[in-house]
Amino acid sequence: MSKVWVMQHMVCETLGTISDALNAGSVPFEYVRIFEGQPVPIEMGDAAGLILMGGPMGVYEQDHYPFLRQEIRLIEEALRKNMPVLGICLGSQLLAAALGARVTQAKDKEIGWRRVSLTRAAKDDPLWSGIEPAFTAYHWHGDVFDLPSGAVSLASSDRTRHQAFRYGRSAYGILFHMEVTEAIIRDMVETFRDELQTTGLDGLQIVQQAGAHLSRLREVGRAVFSRWAGLMK
Repeated sequence: MSKVWVMQHMVCETLGTISDALNAGSVPFEYVRIFEGQPVPIEMGDAAGLILMGGPMGVYEQDHYPFLRQEIRLIEEALRKNMPVLGICLGSQLLAAALGARVTQAKDKEIGWRRVSLTRAAKDDPLWSGIEPAFTAYHWHGDVFDLPSGAVSLASSDRTRHQAFRYGRSAYGILFHMEVTEAIIRDMVETFRDELQTTGLDGLQIVQQAGAHLSRLREVGRAVFSRWAGLMK
């Protein structure tokens, strides 16, 4: 089977449990470590799919981060070829932008553990069907997106109208983080500690709250990511 490209923008924002789903489905993958200066592939080539991870950059900062523009072009190619695409946090914003939707700064940042509610459309979605209608998810974003034309909204929170969406049969954007492990959460809290200080949030509390929510979130993520990996077959 051909590999899946994984665009990684930050050291701390890895595939996490997504890699478990890919490995279980015998789906090979290869990181493009953009934070190390590795170039974005010019084209998808013989790749089977595309995953785009999170990062603190804004989609509207393409002049400062030209690799974002290159990633959008790669997404556009994957969409034209009906390849499975999965965007997490920044990745979901890039997918929305590639589909012509507006990405803007949110009124308030959404960081930490907050409830997510699935839409009615999620009940019939190939990835989200059978998932409980509401659960507590891990968040770390300051930007939001409009729902792209032709896309289906799959989840929301009290602060963010569109937390997840599907476009076509196999392109998914998820603004919140289901892929995290406790180690990833600790790394994010340490990496973005200055941001926590400006928002007045307690990083230690965020880590401690993982004990109450992470196990169930991983169950949801395991189901969703395994189904996405199955789209490669």
